[in-house]
Amino acid sequence: MSTRSETSTASQDIRGVLIQVEGARLLLPNASISEVLSFADPEPIADAPAWLLGRIRWRGWMLPLVSFARLSGLADEQGGLGSKVVILKALGGDDKMPHFALLTQGFPRLVTVSRDALAREESQDPLPDGVQMQVLLKDDPALVPDIGAIEDSIREAMAAAA
Repeated sequence: MSTRSETSTASQDIRGVLIQVEGARLLLPNASISEVLSFADPEPIADAPAWLLGRIRWRGWMLPLVSFARLSGLADEQGGLGSKVVILKALGGDDKMPHFALLTQGFPRLVTVSRDALAREESQDPLPDGVQMQVLLKDDPALVPDIGAIEDSIREAMAAAA
């Protein structure tokens, strides 16, 4: 029999995903992911920054494919054998870009994120571009991406490349 405090603690847990990118793990809510695809070479975008790898076709959309590791300056991530593409729901309410794609290394891993298992990691160093915060999930470091800032960067890069 569970007590009221155990029930309320369990209801505060959220389902998350750990996504491996070159040089880091990202922590996102599970609800932000629409689909996981195998990597295929994207259609290039002329004059795009190196972190904007191109566009991929998904359900009738041409989605921008982002290398988070390049955007944040963590590594020079390349897609290839074993790479996956995670389709993320955009938060900005832009009808022209309701989703975007993120290059990953392998499949995302489902995790339960509880208040007790998650701690903000304090650092004197500035956060990399596209990072909202650094956290420890059960003592494992992860980055929480700033989806809004990433979307803004994509919009700016696409406008400049057009």
